[in-house]
Amino acid sequence: MQAKTAQANKKALADKKAAADKKAAADKKAAADKKAAADKKAAAEKKALADKKAQAEKKSQARKKVNSPTQVNSQQKRDSRTELLTVSVSLNTGKIVSIASIGILASAILVSAMVFIAG
Repeated sequence: MQAKTAQANKKALADKKAAADKKAAADKKAAADKKAAADKKAAAEKKALADKKAQAEKKSQARKKVNSPTQVNSQQKRDSRTELLTVSVSLNTGKIVSIASIGILASAILVSAMVFIAG
């Protein structure tokens, strides 16, 4: 009797383990399928973006072909001219304040010297 119950318990345990392994394999396959679908979708989006970019490039190339050579040259000249005229301005307010304060201090000293000399 005990042998039969032990065998039944062993068999039940083996069945549980097999079911758990089967479920884990199914979950693993589902996760792999989900990842494959996501990769496929990302690849499709990337391809669509590349196609869109290629179409835009074709359109711009077609527009450039329509333009006459003198028009293209004038555009290049204008672009190069604007690049030469680009200026970056940076102010260091600390230096400006120090120079202004030195000037004010010097003028105060000169005015006071003039007052002593004239007075």
